[in-house]
Amino acid sequence: MTVPLVSLSNLSTEPSPSPQVAAIWEALCAEAVNASAKDAALTRAMNSAVLYHASFAQALAQRVAIKLANHDLDIEELLAVIAQAFVGNRNIVADAAADLTAIKERDPSNTEILTPFLYFKGFVALQGQRVAHWLWHHDRLHLARHIQSRISEVFGVDIHPAAKMGRSIMLDHGSGLVIGETAVVEDDVSILQNVTLGGTGKETGDRHPKVRRGALIGAGAKILGNIEIGVGAKVGAGSVVINAVAAYTSVAGIPARQVGKRHFNLPGITMDQTLSEPEYTI
Repeated sequence: MTVPLVSLSNLSTEPSPSPQVAAIWEALCAEAVNASAKDAALTRAMNSAVLYHASFAQALAQRVAIKLANHDLDIEELLAVIAQAFVGNRNIVADAAADLTAIKERDPSNTEILTPFLYFKGFVALQGQRVAHWLWHHDRLHLARHIQSRISEVFGVDIHPAAKMGRSIMLDHGSGLVIGETAVVEDDVSILQNVTLGGTGKETGDRHPKVRRGALIGAGAKILGNIEIGVGAKVGAGSVVINAVAAYTSVAGIPARQVGKRHFNLPGITMDQTLSEPEYTI
C-alpha cells in the first residue's frame, strides 16, 4: 500500500485537537515552563522536548523518534514515519493523551503530565507500539518489526505490532513486559512490570489473552493462551493464569485460583490491589 509522505509540520495543520488533547498540551507546556524556571540546567531540554513545538502531536512524535532512532533509521526518517501514522490515524494522539491522564490519576508516585511524557518508558513504549500497529495494518511489516525491536532494545518492553491496545492504559514501570500478536488489551487497564500475555506453545491463530476493560494485572503475572480476563478482574502478582478469569473477580497463585469476594469496581482505574475476606494484596 502506498502511503503519501507527511512531514512533522503537517501535525500542526491538522484539525483542532480534542478538549482532552488540548488540556494535556496546555498542562505539559505549563509544567515544562515551571521545570525550566526551577532549574536552568533543564531549559534546553524543556525547550527541545516541549516548548519549541506547535502541538502535542509534534512533541510526542519527536519524543518517540528520539528514543527509537539508531543508525538504521535516524531521527528525521522516524519522524516522517511517525507523522504518517499520526495523520493516518488521529486516534493515536488522542489515545496518548488519555494514557497520560491515566498515569497522572493512577500512579501515586506522580502528580503531573511532564514526568511520564519525558521519562516513563511504559508510556513511550506504548506510543511506539501504536505507530507500529498502524504500519502493520498498512502492510509495512518490516518497518513495524523494526520499531518493535527498537522498543524492546531501548525500554525492555516487547509488544507485537499486531496486538490491539486500547486507551487510558497504564504500563507501570514497563520493564519485562511481553504482549503477543493476537492479544487484546482494552481501555482502562493497568499492567505492572514483568507481565507476559503469551501463548502456550507452537499453536497458531488466535492464541493470546484478551484483557477486558478496567482489569488490573499484578507484577510478574503470566497469562497464557487464548483466555479472557474479564471486565474489572484482578490478577495477583506472580500468578500463572491458564484459565479464564470472570468479570469482577480476583485470582492469585500458581496455577491461579479465585481468591476473596467478588468486587464491583474497575481496579485498573482505582489501582485497588487489596482483597478482603481473606485479606490479600496483589
